[in-house]
Amino acid sequence: MSAGSASDAALDALFVPFATGELALPVEGGVSMLRARDGFALRENRRAGWLLQQSFKPAADALARSGFEVAPVPPDGRYPLVMVLPTRQREETRALFAQAMALRAEGGIVVASVANAEGAKTAEADLAQLAGGVAMLSKHKCRVFWTRPDAEADPALAQAWLALDAPLVVADGRYVSRRGLFAWDRVDVASALLASVLPDDLSGKLADLGAGFGYLACEALVRCPGVISVDLYEAEARALEPARRNVASAIERSGRDVVAAVHWHDVTHGVARDFDVVVSNPPFHQGRAGEPDLGRAFIAAAAGALRPGGRFWMVANRHLAYEATLEAHFGAVRTVVERDGFKVIEAKEPRR
Repeated sequence: MSAGSASDAALDALFVPFATGELALPVEGGVSMLRARDGFALRENRRAGWLLQQSFKPAADALARSGFEVAPVPPDGRYPLVMVLPTRQREETRALFAQAMALRAEGGIVVASVANAEGAKTAEADLAQLAGGVAMLSKHKCRVFWTRPDAEADPALAQAWLALDAPLVVADGRYVSRRGLFAWDRVDVASALLASVLPDDLSGKLADLGAGFGYLACEALVRCPGVISVDLYEAEARALEPARRNVASAIERSGRDVVAAVHWHDVTHGVARDFDVVVSNPPFHQGRAGEPDLGRAFIAAAAGALRPGGRFWMVANRHLAYEATLEAHFGAVRTVVERDGFKVIEAKEPRR
């Protein structure tokens, strides 16, 4: 999902100890930032040679547009300064802290910033536990905290927390997921509803938009023997490896030779392929704020991705008014089922 709902405040606060002189930025290079987000404070303080990590494609693209070197995974090497903008998922953040401590050069520090409303006290306590204490200041309704130059990570704790980022088995062993993904520890109720009503006559090339760890694509592949290829599009890079593993397992279960590909992609930019079927459980949140325009962008992308005779199957919260957007992009729209607060819709005759 989103890189974080409190990005501006937390990012602004992150640089406060450098502005006050409590900390100093390296003159050139020597800085890595995990879960970096673009913003004025980052651009104002930039130096040559910074290496940024961001696994959420829209946020990574924003950093790249501002001229930063950014990758979806943590960089190699060691750095005098490692900055972290934690997530709201505690175990995912613990893994980030362990990664940050492993990236430090000798005498280097780790500094993090978290909004008070996003679990700042808990995150501070976790880094302090890992590193043997931290210094802290408060600003912009956030906490900024950092390790001592002579800090050493607790070896056993660091190893355990690094392991928190590894793919793990969920849903009674049926799928592989990863902490911090949407509905990472279960099959999402809405996606399960959509899968349960997919007709078995879906065939040809299938795309899953906003695929997560790949549940919908896998279910369609197994249920629909006419599907010959699956393409999964997902903005969160941490979902890609679980999705690949899940699709490979689904292909094996199907007993068919199905071509599969997983793409790190922002679906709101469109999908430039001709598919026979598109399935989707579109996101409608960026952080805490509901943004139905995300779902509307997914609908437009689905219409653009389908060949003239293609079919779009989607699920959404029942209260979200997507019908006008669907009717603008498709010639035929019907609600298949409404249950448990969700609705499944089939749309055909895409307008391109």
